[in-house]
Amino acid sequence: MTSTGSPTMPRNGTTPRAASAQAPARRRRLGWSALAVPALAVSVAFFVYPVAEALRRSFTDFIPPESGGFDNYAWFFGDAVNITILVRTVVTGVAVTTACLVIGYPFAYLMTVAGRRLRAVLLGVVLVQFWSSAMAQTFAWVILLQDNGPVDSLTGRLGLGHSGLLGTVTGAGIGMTQAMVPFMILPLYSTMQGIDRRLVLAAQTLGARPAIAFFRVYVPMSMPGVLSGSLMVFVLSLGFYITPSLLGSPQQMLLSQYLVTEVNSLLAWGRGGAMAAVMIFVTGVFLLFGWRFVRPTAATATGVSGNHSKE
Repeated sequence: MTSTGSPTMPRNGTTPRAASAQAPARRRRLGWSALAVPALAVSVAFFVYPVAEALRRSFTDFIPPESGGFDNYAWFFGDAVNITILVRTVVTGVAVTTACLVIGYPFAYLMTVAGRRLRAVLLGVVLVQFWSSAMAQTFAWVILLQDNGPVDSLTGRLGLGHSGLLGTVTGAGIGMTQAMVPFMILPLYSTMQGIDRRLVLAAQTLGARPAIAFFRVYVPMSMPGVLSGSLMVFVLSLGFYITPSLLGSPQQMLLSQYLVTEVNSLLAWGRGGAMAAVMIFVTGVFLLFGWRFVRPTAATATGVSGNHSKE
């Protein structure tokens, strides 16, 4: 027999009362999602559209005009000078990232073990770079690295001869490193402050020497911060323009300088779009590579910290 008094169950197994209770929660989620609309609108207007337009022009604007298709990309990869500039840009980005890591890792670690007042001072040293103009910082490096400047005089007194750093990739790398160090320190500090240093002490009580315990226990747990900071610094270094243009030279230009030259001086929008596409591709490859390594490392570090806190 069929009971006529029992309520009818929906096909998805949710009762009408449960469905009515879920409706306000769904509306709240939609309301919170609406908060992202202004940021998305700004991103679309000032990032997505310009990038899409640059990519479109890489297939529509050509020199000479009768060209078409992938000719801009064929021009880029078919010229040995372009490949040299691309390789120089990637190598410079790797060198700047390595220098920032060497400088930033001990600084971030010091911030985690320092007292409250010293930590505030160290954090202020990091943040003060964001409070000053990038142009002012770069021109300061021009004064320091110029011929007969303080750095040149110091190397002469030490018997190292003329430094000749201004107008070179090395000089540009020094300025870029100074500008990029905060982008390495902040992710490192964010990760390190969540690491329980008692794990290192536990390894020492089990017989490990302090250096071995630090590199075998602490360093692996800080790898999410290392990889995040390294990716951020490397990606920003690929598109850095102000510092290389002022501290470098046209003979040793990076890809960002070359792109500006092609667009502003030669009005070669198609070639500039092709170079932008190549830069986006290289950035995407390194981001994908880093993401593949950050995710399992972060999960392992979180699991170790969580298990220790439960104990």
